[in-house]
Order: sequence, then C-alpha cells, then structure tokens
Amino acid sequence: MKDCKILSVHPKSPNRGIIGKAAALVKKGGLVVFPTSSFYGLGTDAFNAETLAKVFRIKNRDLKKPLLILIAGMAELAPLVRSIPKTATLLIEAFWPGELTLVFHAADLLPCELTGDTEQIGIRLAAHPVACSLVKAVGGPITGTSANLSGKGGCTAVTQMDHQITDQVDLVLDAGTLGEKKESTVVDVTVTPPKILRSGMIDAKRIWTALQIER
Repeated sequence: MKDCKILSVHPKSPNRGIIGKAAALVKKGGLVVFPTSSFYGLGTDAFNAETLAKVFRIKNRDLKKPLLILIAGMAELAPLVRSIPKTATLLIEAFWPGELTLVFHAADLLPCELTGDTEQIGIRLAAHPVACSLVKAVGGPITGTSANLSGKGGCTAVTQMDHQITDQVDLVLDAGTLGEKKESTVVDVTVTPPKILRSGMIDAKRIWTALQIER
C-alpha cells in the first residue's frame, strides 16, 4: 500500500488513541477505511466537497449516485434532513442503531456532491463499535459507502480490497474479518408508504411489521 498505514483495532473496544488519529485525519480531509456491521466502509467528512469528490473518483462511482452517511446519535439527524416522518420514527425505534439506512429529503446544508443532486440523503446510525467511535470522535457525520470499486461486492476483510482503494486512502482500521456478508437494508421514507430500495440484513417482513403495515 502506497502512503497508507494499517492499524489493527479491537472490533468491540477500539483503542481511543487509534480512533483519535483516524478522526483527526478525517477532519483534515483524509480518507479512512473502517469496519461497519456488514462491510468495510470508506469514511470522510460529509461536508468536505473536495474529499467527497475523491471518494467518487477512487470508487469509480457515478457522480449522480448519492453517498450514505453515518451519524453517532439521534441529535445529529434533524439538522441533516428536512423532516422526520412518522414512518421513519417507527423504523428508527425498531432498528437503530443497526443495519438500516433511511433515505430522507436532504437539508439544504448538505453538499450536492453528497446527494448527487437528488436532494435526498441516506443516513444510518452507526452500530459497529469502531464505526460509532469514529463518528463520535469526528464530531459530525462521515460517509459510510463501502470500501470497494463501484459494481463490485463489499469487503469483509482488508485483504479483499482493491489496491485502487487502499493505495489512495490515508489510513485503514483493520478489525479482522467481519461476520456479515449482506449490505444494510435501504428504505425510502420520503414516500408513503415507505419503499424498500435494497434488501439486506433486515428483511422486508420485519420492516413492514415495524411500520404496522400488512403485506
């Protein structure tokens, strides 16, 4: 890996110093690979247009596709979205923190590079201890897109990552092999009833049950 450091972190109780170093890099416009409850993610400051552009370039991702973001607490949600529908509240109460990404109408303060000019934003409350600790240390939302090339599968181990990713990031937080091999479930709460955009770790039956909708 060129100009890239790999630091091992305990998946359940990450070292504060290591997390602090990663957070400092993110705040300075760096890119950090970190573990989530499903795959390894690629994190940077959600408000830094320059580094958001790097994420798209490194992943070969279509600029029209939004990037999901991770938050560390419910207090961070309201400023990022135009409204929190009742349906979103039901799903949040049932599944957050966890592997459920909710798509909201984005607040005007979010960069267009983040939303892909869709005026929508996918948000998840981080569940993995390392991811949660990192977002808290940064003090604001970070990107949570998977650390893989666009169109390729997610990585459950650092050794699976393409060199195009690892050669261009500033730090990799290696928590070993992750257990899950499914992506987060994505639900659009900007429509009524909500629409499941991507099936994942939380199946449709549980979503509809939480929404009190019979299917």
